[in-house]
Amino acid sequence: MARPSKHDGAVFRRNDGKILWIRYRDREGNLVRESTFTEDWQEAQRKLRERLQARDDKLLEIVRKGEQLQVSTWVDFFLENYSQPPLRAEKTHEANLRAALHLKKAFGPRKLGEISADDIEFYLRRRLQDRVRIKTAAGFVQREKLKPATVHQELRILRRILNVAVRKKLLPSNPCAGVEFPVAVKGLFRPHYMGWAEQQQIEFQSPDYLRNIIRIITEAGLRVYKELMPMKKDQVDLENAVVWIPDSKTANGIAEVPLTEIAVKAFRDQMALAGKSTWLFPSDENPSGHQKTLKTVWHAALRRAKVPYFRIYDLRSTYATRLSAGGVADEWVTQLLRQGDAKVFKKYSQMKLQMKREALQKLNRQANESSRSFDTERPN
Repeated sequence: MARPSKHDGAVFRRNDGKILWIRYRDREGNLVRESTFTEDWQEAQRKLRERLQARDDKLLEIVRKGEQLQVSTWVDFFLENYSQPPLRAEKTHEANLRAALHLKKAFGPRKLGEISADDIEFYLRRRLQDRVRIKTAAGFVQREKLKPATVHQELRILRRILNVAVRKKLLPSNPCAGVEFPVAVKGLFRPHYMGWAEQQQIEFQSPDYLRNIIRIITEAGLRVYKELMPMKKDQVDLENAVVWIPDSKTANGIAEVPLTEIAVKAFRDQMALAGKSTWLFPSDENPSGHQKTLKTVWHAALRRAKVPYFRIYDLRSTYATRLSAGGVADEWVTQLLRQGDAKVFKKYSQMKLQMKREALQKLNRQANESSRSFDTERPN
């Protein structure tokens, strides 16, 4: 049973100074005295209430640890232990490093437990007013304002950093949970569902190797840059219709992936295109390496097909949507995606709704009007 917090502590001023102190008893009954570092009586009372609430919720030790650790120290710890490959992709680590520069500048000297949702929202509003800085021979040049998507990425990285702190019991909760992003971000995290007709249209305008990539991802759900691009031929077993993924974004991603007939044919065609190279997608610029990016060819294919731009990664979302819409249970789709968290279906529900709306457009509102469906005649 929680200890009642009313009349269980006091604010007082020591004889040798103006700073207010608080005293209270912990859950073991030991008397605790600590400084509030303020002369404001209301602020001291607020800190006392927070201490009593944390004690009653069994979070007092966690709160104390967070108040002793600087944000800059924790960010450096996160970058060293939770951001670098192979735990995270190289591009993810680079994005974390860029965001960390701004986060440490804004919150670095502060204690981890002092950051509130209001502090984070103020930081986001200020960042939205900043401009892009480009380094030139003459110095830094300021351009247009930062895009909301760029600032939102910093919020996501900060949320990830603080989530690790919560798991390590350095924070009772993540203050990012109470943050409302100041502006609307268009198209953020809304995967594009590629219909079959649209896929054929894009494939018709694509070179052979990109056509194979589209078919492999939409039929097997592989991650394009982490799993498919660095793939070697010896990972593909066409006879048993399976491909081995030795390295992936998550531990669940390391597995054997079954292939459909369309995927098997696409792999076979690509192995013929790759020639004598050990890589499935050899690089034209580096004979001993593989292709690193598909941005140019993907943009060109969509432009020629007259299809509005969407990310090539959305092909993986299309794969999951087709499975789900075909009646496969969500638990099985999670296994086929090799995801560790079933919450991934939150982003697929948007696309299934789109498919339902497309089906509603085919509704025949004049069906059976040529025949009488009721025997009762309309009265005069």
